[in-house]
Amino acid sequence: MEASTGLFAGSPNSKELVAIQGPDEPKPVKNLDGQLCEICGDSVGVTVEGDLFVACEECGFPVCRPCYEYERREGTQVCPQCHTRYKRIKGSPRVEGDEDEDDVDDIEHEFKHEEMHKGNMIHGDDDGNSKSGLAKVNGELLSTSVGEPEAGAKLDEKENIDEWMLRQGNLWPETDDSVDQEKAMKEPLSRKVAIPSGKLSPYRMMVVARFLLLLLFFQYRIFHPVPDAVGLWFISVTCEIWLALSWMIDQIPKWFPIDRETYLDRLSIRFEQENKPNMLSPIDIIVTTVDPIKEPPLVTANTVLSILALDYPADKISCYVSDDGASMLTFEALQETAEFSRKWVPFCKKFSIEPRAPEKYFSDKIDFLKDKLQSTYVKERRTMKREYEEFKVRINALVAKSMRVPPEGWTMKDETPWPGNNPKDHPSMIQVLLPHNVGSELPCLVYTSREKRPAFQHHGKAGAINALLRVSAVLSNAPFVLNLDCNHYVNNSKVVREAMCFFMDIQLGNGIGFVQFPLRFDSLDRHDRYANKNTVLFDINLRCLDGLQGPAYVGSACIFRRKSLTGCDSPVSSKRPSMVQVHSKQDENGEEASITAAATDEEKELLKSQKNDENKFEKSTHTMNSSLTEEGGVDPSSSQEVLLKEAIHVMGSKYEDRTLWGYEMGLSYGSIAADTLTSLKMHCHGWRSVYCMPKRDPFRGTAPINLTDRLNQVLRWAVGSLQILFSHHCPLLYDLNSGRLKGLQRIAYINSTVYPFSSIPLLIYCIVPAICLLTDKFITPSVGTFASLVFTALFISIFASAILELRWSGVGLEEWWRSQQFWVIGSVSANLFAVVQSIMGALPLGRVNTNFSIVSKAPDDVEFRELYTIRWTALLIPPTTIIIINLIGIVAGFTDSINSGEHSWGALLGKLFFSLWVIVHLYPFLKGLMGRQNRTPTLVVIWSVLLASIFSLVWVRVDPFVLKTKGPDVKQCGISC
Repeated sequence: MEASTGLFAGSPNSKELVAIQGPDEPKPVKNLDGQLCEICGDSVGVTVEGDLFVACEECGFPVCRPCYEYERREGTQVCPQCHTRYKRIKGSPRVEGDEDEDDVDDIEHEFKHEEMHKGNMIHGDDDGNSKSGLAKVNGELLSTSVGEPEAGAKLDEKENIDEWMLRQGNLWPETDDSVDQEKAMKEPLSRKVAIPSGKLSPYRMMVVARFLLLLLFFQYRIFHPVPDAVGLWFISVTCEIWLALSWMIDQIPKWFPIDRETYLDRLSIRFEQENKPNMLSPIDIIVTTVDPIKEPPLVTANTVLSILALDYPADKISCYVSDDGASMLTFEALQETAEFSRKWVPFCKKFSIEPRAPEKYFSDKIDFLKDKLQSTYVKERRTMKREYEEFKVRINALVAKSMRVPPEGWTMKDETPWPGNNPKDHPSMIQVLLPHNVGSELPCLVYTSREKRPAFQHHGKAGAINALLRVSAVLSNAPFVLNLDCNHYVNNSKVVREAMCFFMDIQLGNGIGFVQFPLRFDSLDRHDRYANKNTVLFDINLRCLDGLQGPAYVGSACIFRRKSLTGCDSPVSSKRPSMVQVHSKQDENGEEASITAAATDEEKELLKSQKNDENKFEKSTHTMNSSLTEEGGVDPSSSQEVLLKEAIHVMGSKYEDRTLWGYEMGLSYGSIAADTLTSLKMHCHGWRSVYCMPKRDPFRGTAPINLTDRLNQVLRWAVGSLQILFSHHCPLLYDLNSGRLKGLQRIAYINSTVYPFSSIPLLIYCIVPAICLLTDKFITPSVGTFASLVFTALFISIFASAILELRWSGVGLEEWWRSQQFWVIGSVSANLFAVVQSIMGALPLGRVNTNFSIVSKAPDDVEFRELYTIRWTALLIPPTTIIIINLIGIVAGFTDSINSGEHSWGALLGKLFFSLWVIVHLYPFLKGLMGRQNRTPTLVVIWSVLLASIFSLVWVRVDPFVLKTKGPDVKQCGISC
């Protein structure tokens, strides 16, 4: 199952390329000898010009010429599939209604064709070869086949475009006037869609009202201390001020949310013109994987298959898979995937199915017959499902085989030792599994594994992506790059076209650095207990940032302009590309002589630019040239062996030494949150980003549903944000003088780095209600009428602003509430640990592991079994402590009120409200901590314990079985009273 190029491995030091496994002959693909008519079963035939006969230019439904003529003369005159009226084809007789369509008077062929029909002749080509004919027997129309068309005939480019436009729903009748197409050539490919003012204006007004009420609230809180509880009052006011400031910082960038709309039909008209080469830009797609146990090969295979089946020209797609674990299991699974794609990709494109990940497609309980008119669809779907089941069996067999590691290490089929037996010390590996062939409908697929040596830092996922950026620049050098995690499959096959509507727009495209898409997730519990959907992030926050300078990069589902990753300034923000300072030295006068100093001599500028590029790329000619070409592409004179050697070279572990990779080029190092840091630098270089939300979800994947994995994920994000805050990339000061980062955008980045600090005041505020119940104190004095109105109005404004935000964003109330709950859970656990570790460097009880770890994506045999699995970690301690303290406080508060009399119940209600607010927000955590309750719901267990405690205390206080006597209490007064 090897590709034609074989597997190659090597190291830059060895100066040679070693063929680990030789090529095998590819298996022959079934070749159809022409198309068959779907009405009579005869060959479709050819036109008078020798081309394949196509009756319907809109959908290409295969119908032979006799059936076409009969349908136009005797039938409904429409295509059986798309119901578009048949147009007159050259050499066909006219029928009623043709005069308004034709622009060429084909009188000669018309009369010749009519004479053929009158004489019951069989239609033939110019050479006299008979093709097919019609005859009537017993009043029925029969078809006779007396010849076959040329083998391998295909639809021309125009028909392919029309077929795609039909599926897209953007069809228009062909016309002689070219004004409409000329107009479409000048119109923009996308536009901004403002949120309706009827939805956005009330939200803004409520935000302003909430801000004014906060001022009144703090005016009362600051000037009305609590004399007998000054400590509680001061701490609570401090926490409230911090939380109010964090709300304001979060709210300011949300002032200008927008939506966007793309026009795929205009893209097709402009860049896929009839009888001209396809001008759509090529794209390289990067998929990263590490551990085949936590990231099952079947998941990776589905992602790769969905990429290979994209609705985009196959010769313009190159898919690169990075196996950072150097696993032979991943390599063999990709070989199987490449072989299966020869069947899967044609099936997807023939029937225009969605989604194009086979596991999701065959498992979805949908009406798969909807909009499918081809009579062969059901049969071919059944065959393809059987093929996929066999493919899964082969993958599962590879997984089972990988569980038993031989003592001497893995060997390949030809008994060659696997180069990656030691995943931490191995050479670079590369194999082209599916090469680009002329006329092939399969994109290029390349397996890579970068060199690993113990003495070098490899920078995790960011390092793997940077290595693939260099490899793709050498082998294909597409001007755009899509980054995907191995568990995020393509759910919308037109997603690349959606992005090209922004990048290839003449008016706005040059300044766009990347297009970010939302991520949706499968295999989540129905109530999304731990807010794994991140709906508030994807449907609110990123849409608001799109109204500023653009959304931040979220680590996956993002299409970059390759030039924006080379450290260059946006062409919109500067007249000429800025030059990055690599080295500087002091001159004799002590003044810094930088390579970026201004010079008027063109030769000096060219020399400095060359020196700068050499330091960037370590004198890699192919990689250096890739950054200078706007349209991409590689040198056609370079042989495959030369390109593979260069690819091995740029994957070497030493390649990034003394270069700007990871600092000014590629994804940025220095933080676990490399995605946020990368987008910050790109925006500081003047690039804009775009947030694209198609109607059909562009990408879907899996997310951790286990409580421990979810908290560890939040911990990594928080630590990465604080690493940016405490570095020289701090958004408060970074690139402050250039002015290319807009003010509101800078505030958004500040909010994304300081948010973990809200965990401290939130933790205190979650404990304060329990302290009030235990000490019989409160954080506010007795309030009057005005203060009560302010408190009530503020409370109402909080809920009203949230509801109005959900109204314009379309987010559901339950999704918003889950997000609020997990904000509290994550803040008092993961964010708190991140703050402590960032400040102290290490925790007293041991260092928290914040290195990038892989979350398990393996499907469970039992639905949501992982949801109820508890793996103990120190992150569970703070929320558990808060819950216990508040439960004890509630019991103590009831006890004190019972002992104090009826006058104390009013004060108890206020304290109970805050304590119950804390418990309600932590309820998903408590439910996850208790695990699955097969018979008794968790809520019943909690209330049972609480009510039992209260009832016991009341019973002791009343003591109905003891006789009450009048007189002094001996226990209090003593005998001498």
